[in-house]
Amino acid sequence: MKMVTAIIKPFKLDEVREALHEIGVSGITATEVKGFGRQKGHTELYRGAEYTVDFLPKVKLEIAISADQVDSTIEVISIAAKSDGKGKIGDGKIFVSSLENVVRIRTGETDTDAL
Repeated sequence: MKMVTAIIKPFKLDEVREALHEIGVSGITATEVKGFGRQKGHTELYRGAEYTVDFLPKVKLEIAISADQVDSTIEVISIAAKSDGKGKIGDGKIFVSSLENVVRIRTGETDTDAL
């Protein structure tokens, strides 16, 4: 079992969710987060004063899947989250880590049965 964590631009959330649904990934947790990487924020003008916005709004997706779904999940997220289909700085990142144990609280099912 694997945990796929993706950081994407907020306006790409619906596209990514729909693309994941099409390949059979049904359980997704989405959290509004702020952060920066190479994009390093930007400057904005507010009431005539310029100020720097270091942390940009992003969406963090957490997806628990079986190991055989990892490659297709990464591919689908990569394609759906790309800006203009070409990709730009700030489009996000995908992290994959191992899950040792999963338990469905309601039924007590464990591991892949709980996914």
